[in-house]
Amino acid sequence: MAFFSLNEFFAMGGHGPYVWSSWGVTALLLLVIVWHARYERRQLLNNVKRRVRRENAQRDAVQRGASSHSSSAQVPVNSVQGDVHNDA
Repeated sequence: MAFFSLNEFFAMGGHGPYVWSSWGVTALLLLVIVWHARYERRQLLNNVKRRVRRENAQRDAVQRGASSHSSSAQVPVNSVQGDVHNDA
C-alpha cells in the first residue's frame, strides 16, 4: 500500500487510530517486560548477596566457636551440606 502524503500514512486509510494504538500498546508492553526483567534480576542479585553474607557470617561464627573449643565438629552452613533455607 503506497501513501502519497504523511497525513495519508498516519490516517492508514481510516484505520489509523486502530493501527497506531496497537503499535503503542505493543511498545508499552515490551517496555514493561524489559523493566520487569531488570527488576527481577536486581531482586535476585540482592537475594544472592544477602544469602552469601548470611552464610559467611554463619561460617565465621562456627569457626570462632570451633577455635574457642577443642571440638573438631563442624556445623553445615549451606544447602549442599544440609542446612536448607528457603528465602522465597
